[in-house]
Amino acid sequence: MSKRLRIKPVSVDVVAKDRMILASPRKVNLVAKLIRGMPVSKALDQLKFCNRAVAEDVRKTVLSAVSNAEMNYGLDIDLLRVKEAYVGKALTLRRFMARAKGSGSPIFKRFSRLTVVLCETEG
Repeated sequence: MSKRLRIKPVSVDVVAKDRMILASPRKVNLVAKLIRGMPVSKALDQLKFCNRAVAEDVRKTVLSAVSNAEMNYGLDIDLLRVKEAYVGKALTLRRFMARAKGSGSPIFKRFSRLTVVLCETEG
């Protein structure tokens, strides 16, 4: 008797990155937390009606990942799910604003990186 080997189909992870979002990583992470683990259609609806300004940048990144999945891997859009959405720090612009008595106070304009990973679920 020979045993048959069951071969699981290889799961493809599709990645899209946005490297220069003009918002602090803390603010971007609040929006990225909303869509983790959601199906793509629900995540896009959630981002469309989110009141935060950075939600539009996150939405564009998710749409880019969906486009990558469709064009590069031929995956079905209806079965895609947001597997991961994580945020990191990018560069920080340092500026100074003039204050009273000839002094200045620093202004930090923080940029962040966003990575969205999609996977196909069994439907």
